[in-house]
Amino acid sequence: MMYLFLIIVFALVVGTVTYGLIQKSKNEIEGKKKVRKALKINLGVFIPAMMGAVVLMIPTAAHAASETAANPAAGLGYLAAALSTGLATVGAGYGVGAVGSSALGAVSEDPSILGKTLIYVGLAEGIAIYGLIISIMILSRI
Repeated sequence: MMYLFLIIVFALVVGTVTYGLIQKSKNEIEGKKKVRKALKINLGVFIPAMMGAVVLMIPTAAHAASETAANPAAGLGYLAAALSTGLATVGAGYGVGAVGSSALGAVSEDPSILGKTLIYVGLAEGIAIYGLIISIMILSRI
C-alpha cells in the first residue's frame, strides 16, 4: 500500500514538473500570472502528496525502529530528535536570512554598527544550536 502511494506521488511530482518544463519550452509561461498559476499547480499537487507520504511512513518508521530497540518508544524518540534538529535549523535559516539581509543594509548605511548586527545574526544562529542540544538530550534518554 505504501509503495503504491509513493509511486503515485512520484508520478504526480514528475508529471507536474514535466508540465511546467513543457509549458516553459513552448514559451507559454511568461508573465507573473502564468508563472504563479504553474507554481500553484505544482505546489497544489506536491504538498498534499508529500504530507500523505509522511503520514503513511511515520508509523512504519516508528514501528521498525521500536522493534530493534529495547525501548518500544525509541522510534518516536528518534523522530523527535530529527524533528527538533530539522525544524530548529529551518527556523535558524529563516532568522539568519531575515536578520542578515537587514544587517547588510544597515551596515551599508552606517559601518559603525557592524558589531551590533553581528550579535543579532549570532542570536538567530543560536536557534539551530538549541535544537541540536534538545536532540542530543532526547537521544541520551533513549
